[in-house]
Amino acid sequence: MTLDQLRIFIAVADLQHVTRAASELNLTQSATSSAIAALEQRYAIKLFDRVGRGIALTQTGRAFLGEARAVVARADAAVQVLNDLAGLKRGTLALAASQTVANYWLPPRLQAFRKRHPGIAVRVTIANTEQVAAAVHEGRADLGFVEGPVDDPLLAARRIDGDTLLIVVGTKHPWAGQRRIAPARLTSSGWVLREPGSGTRAIFEAALRKAGVKPSELRVELELPSNEAVRAAVEAGDCATAISDLVAAPGLSAGTLHQIKFELPRRAFFVLRHKQHAASRAETALLESFLP
Repeated sequence: MTLDQLRIFIAVADLQHVTRAASELNLTQSATSSAIAALEQRYAIKLFDRVGRGIALTQTGRAFLGEARAVVARADAAVQVLNDLAGLKRGTLALAASQTVANYWLPPRLQAFRKRHPGIAVRVTIANTEQVAAAVHEGRADLGFVEGPVDDPLLAARRIDGDTLLIVVGTKHPWAGQRRIAPARLTSSGWVLREPGSGTRAIFEAALRKAGVKPSELRVELELPSNEAVRAAVEAGDCATAISDLVAAPGLSAGTLHQIKFELPRRAFFVLRHKQHAASRAETALLESFLP
């Protein structure tokens, strides 16, 4: 049984005439008659009675008509879903993003995307860089946005504009009145840092090594799992931290944070996707909306 046979059966039943049904479907009369005959022969039933020059549904045909309509309606609905997905009228995107990206960089871009494609539902999970990479690797996220490179042969990474790390202190810190310090003095302060595994922590430690400072020599007094918690702890205490300029901006503007001049890199963010997973139209449209 095929969808074409069902459509022909429905048309003949509605019009109660093979020739008119054939014309309606742009088929020959013989092709229409053959489709009905094939159904009847395949299941050893009679769908129509021949009454004079016309035809009428048998009791079996009347019972089958409702089921045939339901099957064709579901098939048409499935086609419409595919058309909608192809045309970005509907769809879903599961994203995972590290904290700086998720809280500061991604929201305005997602808002712009949603205005263009309101039928696409977007769900964002926030985690650190390692956890985001794992989510994409395991298929729990379609795309991942992270603050540092990821070493996973199954993931493709594309660079996008990022941010700049800053060393900042609160107003109670001894460095608050200074603009620049020597690398050797970094070990004289207590530090509040993101947890190991975060992109911010990894890039800061790489910059320390480049400046000749061993990360293990820092006096890390607090490790916190969110940028906002790090910023609040530094504003309230006498420790230093290294955080994104996007995160530090409110505190610097309000005067609750003070920037210490120290050479830290401008960092790229990265979009991760699984190399073996086909990209959906929604994924492609999202990336095209804010990538060069």
